[in-house]
Amino acid sequence: MYLTERPSSSRSAGLQVKQRVAGTVILMGLVSMFTDISSESVSAVLPLYLTAVVGLGPLAYGFIDGIYQGVSALVRILGGWLADAGDHPKWVAFSGYGLSAITRLALIPLHSFAAITAVITTDRLGKGIRTGPRDAVIAASSAPESLGRAFGVHRALDTLGAVIGPLLAFCILYVVPGDYKSVFVVSFAAAIIGLAVLLIFVPDVRPRRARAQANGTTLGKPPRPSFALLADRRFGRLVLAAGLLGILTVGDGFLYLALQHRDDMAVKYFPLLYVGTNFAYLALAVPLGRLSDRIGRAKVFLTGHLFLIAAYVCAGGPAAGAGLTIACLLLLGTYYACTDGTLAALSGMLVDPSVRASGISTAQTVQAGARFISSLGFGLIWTLAGQQSALLIVAVALAAVIPIGWLLLRNNETRPEALAA
Repeated sequence: MYLTERPSSSRSAGLQVKQRVAGTVILMGLVSMFTDISSESVSAVLPLYLTAVVGLGPLAYGFIDGIYQGVSALVRILGGWLADAGDHPKWVAFSGYGLSAITRLALIPLHSFAAITAVITTDRLGKGIRTGPRDAVIAASSAPESLGRAFGVHRALDTLGAVIGPLLAFCILYVVPGDYKSVFVVSFAAAIIGLAVLLIFVPDVRPRRARAQANGTTLGKPPRPSFALLADRRFGRLVLAAGLLGILTVGDGFLYLALQHRDDMAVKYFPLLYVGTNFAYLALAVPLGRLSDRIGRAKVFLTGHLFLIAAYVCAGGPAAGAGLTIACLLLLGTYYACTDGTLAALSGMLVDPSVRASGISTAQTVQAGARFISSLGFGLIWTLAGQQSALLIVAVALAAVIPIGWLLLRNNETRPEALAA
């Protein structure tokens, strides 16, 4: 296993604990915040738009949701490799953010299944390109002993945007019911602001060059695309665990549609379901990131899936009502706070810094691909067994897989106290 090589002779353990989050992490958080205002304002209306306006059934929506969840897997490794090979992760991330931004306006004139599928595919390809390089910039700008905290801060800012976006969509639809086009226009404006912050303020972090300078060596040849990363047993076990758990992770849109159908919720209130989840994520991202630094990231990652099981039971159980709906949203947000940044931190510490973007992208690719399969499968189960039975089936299956995840991930990371040594 490899760790970020940083000189530590001038820092005491006490100073390391008190180290502030790097300014680059904050800037990347702001980029993600504006991007999530853009993407989540669309995501908050997309399930209703596709089912109520376009007229898709559960199986067709499952295909679209599968693309939304998993098509980024096609290019995540490519994005990571381009960032590592060129040693310019910022600019690879910029291309991905830009590709997603242009799709916001493209949704306005389209109503056919094929055209909407193409636009959503393009949007998710942009996400796939940018995710690994973005996380590599964060990891390269942070000390290894505080990596969980750094990703927690980034995800907190990211999730702030995910709270604002659905609220924005709710306000638009509340004032002008059914005006989805205005949501798409506002979404595009927020995406452009995020691009501007990345272009003007985020420094061009170069991890390979910085490492070579620290070691007094030459830069060397860029890494080539390779699956040799998986040859490391610890990294391979992490990827396998992420894939197994991802297959049993139901897309948020399905969960929210189940809640809306069960409680007969008014359409205009649908975006507020996203707000509840993202508010919990926002409140818990930093505390749980810091907790993962102290007790172990694998433990926090697996615990998050227990909260996900509880969310499925709340949504798929026989009881109904506002209390259970709120509980479901809070549990889902807690799941994301436990797992999202934690997976990036885990994978980023198990590979050499020169291929960190590729390593993070590989783990995220497997997870995204698994979620694509999950969405297709869940859409089919929903069609055959009904929404509540489908959620309970997945909850039982996930409970059976979590012990396997524990066997794969136990003793699979450097203990936090070792990082400070």
